[in-house]
Amino acid sequence: MKALVLEEKGRLALREFDSPGTLGPRDVRIKTHTVGICGSDVHYYTHGKIGHFVVTEPMVLGHEASGTVIECGSEVSGLKPGDRVCMEPGIPDPDSRASKLGIYNVDPAVRFWATPPVHGCLTPEVIHPAAFTYKLPESVSFAEGAMVEPFAIGMQAALRARIQPGDIAVVTGAGPIGMMVALAALAGGCARVIVADLAQPKLDIIGAYDGIETVNIRETPVAEAVAAATDGWGADVVFECSGAAPAILGMHELARPGGAIVLVGMPVDPVPVDIVGLQAKELRVETVFRYANVYDRAIALMASGKVDLTPLISGTVPFEESIAGFDRAVEARDTDVKLQIAMPE
Repeated sequence: MKALVLEEKGRLALREFDSPGTLGPRDVRIKTHTVGICGSDVHYYTHGKIGHFVVTEPMVLGHEASGTVIECGSEVSGLKPGDRVCMEPGIPDPDSRASKLGIYNVDPAVRFWATPPVHGCLTPEVIHPAAFTYKLPESVSFAEGAMVEPFAIGMQAALRARIQPGDIAVVTGAGPIGMMVALAALAGGCARVIVADLAQPKLDIIGAYDGIETVNIRETPVAEAVAAATDGWGADVVFECSGAAPAILGMHELARPGGAIVLVGMPVDPVPVDIVGLQAKELRVETVFRYANVYDRAIALMASGKVDLTPLISGTVPFEESIAGFDRAVEARDTDVKLQIAMPE
């Protein structure tokens, strides 16, 4: 089977690749259908590493995927060949302390697709635990199914925020994850969500949703816009999704006294934080790393029609052109949110 393989930093290849693994009694074999290109995939391509995760040998990319079950292990129930599914890419150790606490996303032993040394899913077939494989409702397309993974991060952020009905939220950063967070915050009960960024095309995309207001920080400081929108009180929840040092340093200015800040964006390097600014308002600070126990909720919201992610799909390329798709993702066009790869029929 051919796969999209990161041979080394800056070099991709479409070539035959033997994906390791055999079908266990609790596994399913899945024919992949749609795979999203994530920023982490692109970062491995351009930098060869993310933090202490370093690509030292060829690795198959991709972790945002949907597909069709083609074979089930002997102990699998609830799934059958022909089921349309999406796959949660992080597999924890079920016996770990983190898993027993329900926070398997921070399990040190987690095996996450396309994170060295674990291969990803940009290959025609994958074997995956049935417990982390989710049936897609009829109303959710394969393309939307491949969007569940990034939306799950938004869901995790909304849950961390402990949103109360009628809250006003601010999202700094209108990248794919910032948009997912904004939509999850709305679905979670926020009355209004203000999204701030400097890329007007991205603001136009997310601003087309009801309940979303946008601020171009090239024209208006976000703190000024939030003050105007809240009569100087501040936002109930601030979601920092840019990972940019200036945004992190000034995030306390956006929150109301006693409000919450949720750190979603991941800075490349350590950044300064105004501790006294946080203390003076007794702000609650939460952090997000991937997600846990939210896939069911994300799929239910999408199936209900309360969350429509299709406007965020900017383009789909066939598997044979996936290297060109990655090169387009490297360009980081202001008009692109999520690029996807359609696997061979």
